[in-house]
Amino acid sequence: MNIKKYTVSCDESIYEAWPDVALTMGGKLICVFAECEHHLNREMARIAIVESLDRGRTWSQKRYLTEPSDGKIFYNCPRISRLSDGRLAIICDRIFENENKRADIHIWLGDAEGESFCEFLHLDFCGIVPDRLIELTSGRLIVAAQFKSSESGKQEQYLWYSDDGGKTWSERVTVAKHPDLNLCEASIIEADDGALVAFLRENSRIGHDILKVISYDGGESWSEIFNTPMDCGHRPVATRLLGGRVLVTYRYIPTGAHNVFGALLRADELTVTERRRQSARIFPIDYDRNSSPDLGYTGSVQFPDGEIYVVNYIKDDKEKAHIRGYSFYPSDLELPPIGTDTRNVF
Repeated sequence: MNIKKYTVSCDESIYEAWPDVALTMGGKLICVFAECEHHLNREMARIAIVESLDRGRTWSQKRYLTEPSDGKIFYNCPRISRLSDGRLAIICDRIFENENKRADIHIWLGDAEGESFCEFLHLDFCGIVPDRLIELTSGRLIVAAQFKSSESGKQEQYLWYSDDGGKTWSERVTVAKHPDLNLCEASIIEADDGALVAFLRENSRIGHDILKVISYDGGESWSEIFNTPMDCGHRPVATRLLGGRVLVTYRYIPTGAHNVFGALLRADELTVTERRRQSARIFPIDYDRNSSPDLGYTGSVQFPDGEIYVVNYIKDDKEKAHIRGYSFYPSDLELPPIGTDTRNVF
């Protein structure tokens, strides 16, 4: 494989983690992430933005979307997406440690090149680690997040949808829950037939597959839970690729958080429910050599010429976590059949 690595941000004075990335209509990469004292200490937590004009080879200095926190109320896990009109949307959960870990969600809308973002839109949804703000082909907006059930004590995945551009939102919809499973960190993707597939982390830390559920009515109701061939997966992030593929990046964690993996899926198999009938080409993206590794929250985009760019946080040879980028083409992961004219591949 030919995966190239780049430093997106490395500030050794602070912990940088939980990144995501978007590609603007003008070809700029915008990466958002959170910085704080530590994963378990959210003092000084705030949302940072960096950008790249050369496809992620070099990155700007940080600028900040929010002010530093006192650790009692803090922004947690930002995501970024590009809407159909080109505007960028940053979404992030805000956690209240002094209120039994209650949370709400904020959205900032920005211009097409990420030069400026408006005052946040406050969504009084009780949920953490939101998926990107999703815009379906129908125009429906979806916000998905998780929270622990007060009844079962298990993590459950929810969503809310809006059909008027975010002016009003639906009641909470349960995407996935199970009395024996901790279901969280959904990544929702729209299939060619309009079905929605939500890939899920199971957080019991015993090596469950990445799971999935399916909706055929725009997210208003969801199927039973199905397995996928991506074993031991945490925090899946699904991205549609050119040529009928889907990339899922995730933390591979059979016993410890040492690796980040990717899987190439077929878009026409997104709604297949039998595990053995779902094809997946699984490959390593990075390995954390640190004696106390910490990595595996990712984001990804694809350029029009096919190049894929992934962002991830990792400690590796540093004391604190930092943001790393990776670039590769699909042809770096899979050779064409012997004798194939490679000019027409990918």
